[in-house]
Amino acid sequence: MQPDAIFTIVVLIMSVVIHEVAHGYAAYALGDPTAKLAKRLTLNPIRHLDPLGSVIFPAILVLTNSSFLFGWAKPVPYNPFNLKNQRYGEAFVAFAGVGTNLLLAVIFALLARFAFANDMTTFAVLASTVTLVNLYLGLFNLIPIPPLDGYTFLRAILPPKNAMVFLEFEERLRQGGFITLIVVLLVFSYFFAAPFSMFVTFVYRALVGI
Repeated sequence: MQPDAIFTIVVLIMSVVIHEVAHGYAAYALGDPTAKLAKRLTLNPIRHLDPLGSVIFPAILVLTNSSFLFGWAKPVPYNPFNLKNQRYGEAFVAFAGVGTNLLLAVIFALLARFAFANDMTTFAVLASTVTLVNLYLGLFNLIPIPPLDGYTFLRAILPPKNAMVFLEFEERLRQGGFITLIVVLLVFSYFFAAPFSMFVTFVYRALVGI
């Protein structure tokens, strides 16, 4: 396995871990201690890794030079009924993971710009990789389809009557568990992966300046 592939996989693993920890801290900040009690407010990847979503699936994508990068960790548990803000608390928790990935993308894009401008090519390439991986994770999770964060965020900001319809639909899909996630990924791969990758590349180039 090439060093750049190994680095990309490690970045992807840590990025999905940070994504989940951000969810947990957001919930904790709003009064829910579930993630803390489950000892999931840690960057130790061992507590978060899902063998398929955190290692095998990302490795296959990287090694096959896929134009689409994605992975997932075990979801950090939280109880929405413990949140102080019952109206928009879930929206805040849902966006925390996405927002953290996008913030990391912006920070490392600025570092990459600086490195490229100062002929620090190796560091610039590494920073660019972190930018690209986090853009894929953040923007993909913004898509409003269950079980992605974008769907939870949208449901949480809708009026209660409409939110209930979204919740019922989500619960029906959730019964499918892992199968639902695979179906979502397959449908996305066949119909939307190419335009999505083009959009991510456009944002990436705009941020990094290449």
